[in-house]
Amino acid sequence: WLVIHRKVYDISHFYRRHPGGARLLVSHAGQDATDAFVAFHVDKVLVSKYLKPLQIGELAPDQPSIEPTKNEMLVKDFRELRATVERMGLLEPNQLFFFLLLAHILLLDTAAWLILFYFGTSLLPFIFSLLLLTISQVQASWLQHDLGHLSVFRKTKWNHLLHKFVMCHLIGASAKWWTLLHSQHHAKPNCFHKDPDIDMHPFLFTLGKKFSVEV
Repeated sequence: WLVIHRKVYDISHFYRRHPGGARLLVSHAGQDATDAFVAFHVDKVLVSKYLKPLQIGELAPDQPSIEPTKNEMLVKDFRELRATVERMGLLEPNQLFFFLLLAHILLLDTAAWLILFYFGTSLLPFIFSLLLLTISQVQASWLQHDLGHLSVFRKTKWNHLLHKFVMCHLIGASAKWWTLLHSQHHAKPNCFHKDPDIDMHPFLFTLGKKFSVEV
């Protein structure tokens, strides 16, 4: 079970079919998942239709929705900050910027290969081509990041389509792999066993005396 906006949902059977991956939901089991829900879902009206059959109740009026391990004032401040950011329109993307960024990446990518095609693979053309391709790949990695977060287009499917193009065809990696792991990271940042970015062998990763916070 988990809580979203003080409503209690039983996800026992749904979590395996969750588009964002099963682990993302399981990591919030027994907790208030309101902030993660708001952050990850663009079309909340559509998602609410899937949530309705899963609802099994609501919290009692005297029951806090925030777990005792969390700082209630910190959560309240965060929610107020997010509401202010939304009112200011800071989450509204400039699609012309992203279009020009994609054009810039494709131009650099093409130029890098044309240099090798026309001037061969001697040292100077190779270094200059490598420089252009490196800039192109770094820019593409940040573009796929914003697309993967569904923050460029209003419609989710366009974000997914362009994300697959940039991640799979320009970078050569798996868009689905990135989405599943990156979503888990943002849902539970630096929580050992829940954030895949730090869920590594103890000899490869340590943070102070402990790996990280468990909750």
